[in-house]
Amino acid sequence: MSISFNSLCDDFYVNMTLNTELELPSDRDTILHFFERIQRQYPTMNTFYQRESGDFCLDEDRESGSYRWICIEKDRICSGIVNPESFEQVDQLNKLILEQIPFALGVNHLDINSLDVMFGMDFDYEGNHDEILAEALFQSTPFVSLLDLPNSKPLGFDPAILVSLSEDCRLQARISVESRTGAYQVRTGKYKEEDQISLYLSVRQYPDPAKQFNCMESYENQRHVSIELMTDRLVPSFIQPIVGAIAQRR
Repeated sequence: MSISFNSLCDDFYVNMTLNTELELPSDRDTILHFFERIQRQYPTMNTFYQRESGDFCLDEDRESGSYRWICIEKDRICSGIVNPESFEQVDQLNKLILEQIPFALGVNHLDINSLDVMFGMDFDYEGNHDEILAEALFQSTPFVSLLDLPNSKPLGFDPAILVSLSEDCRLQARISVESRTGAYQVRTGKYKEEDQISLYLSVRQYPDPAKQFNCMESYENQRHVSIELMTDRLVPSFIQPIVGAIAQRR
C-alpha cells in the first residue's frame, strides 16, 4: 500500500516504540549483535553511535530525506522511517525488530509495558505557528474568544487529546499538535524558516493481564487503527484545516 499522507505535509514519518518493564541489556556484544542482525537486512543502516544519555542508535543517512533509524534506550526500543514510500516498507523494519528482540535482547511478553505506533507530520511555516493552529482548530470554540482581548495574540495553542479506543481502555489514541513559536519570536517578528508545525497520532496498546501479549498481532492492529484514524478523522478535521490556513498566508 502506497502512502498518500506524504502529499499533505512536508515530512511524514512512522515510529514504533516498545516500552519494557525491566532495563534492556547494554553490554557491548549484545548491542552489536542486535544491530548487526538489522544491518544484514538493511546494509545502508551503517551509522552507529552512542548518545551521552547512553542510548544506542543505528541510522541510515539522515541527509537523504528518507531514512530508517533504530534506538535502544534504558527501557524502550524505538524505530522509525522518515518519508517512507509504502507501509510495506514500514512494516518490514518494525516486524524484523519485533521478531529479533526475544532472541537478541531477551524481551518476552512478561516484560512488555506497552507498544506504541506513532504517525507524525511536519508542516513548514515561517511565522506564528500558534496563530495558524488557532485559526485552523479553534475558530469555532470558546477559546478563540480570548483573542478579542486587548493586545491578545496566540502563544500556546497546542492541543493534546487522549481517548480510549477499547472498552477496557487498554487501547488508546493520543492526538497532539506542537507549535515551535515562542513569545520572543512573536514580539520581534523574527521567525525561523526551518521551524515546523508538528502533528502526532500515537496509538498505544497496554497488555491485557488475562492474555499473553502478542507483539506482532498488536502492531498490525495498531497500524491498521492508525491509518483509519488518519484517513477518517485527522485528515479532514485537523490536517486539511492546518494546510489551508498555511496556504492562505503564502
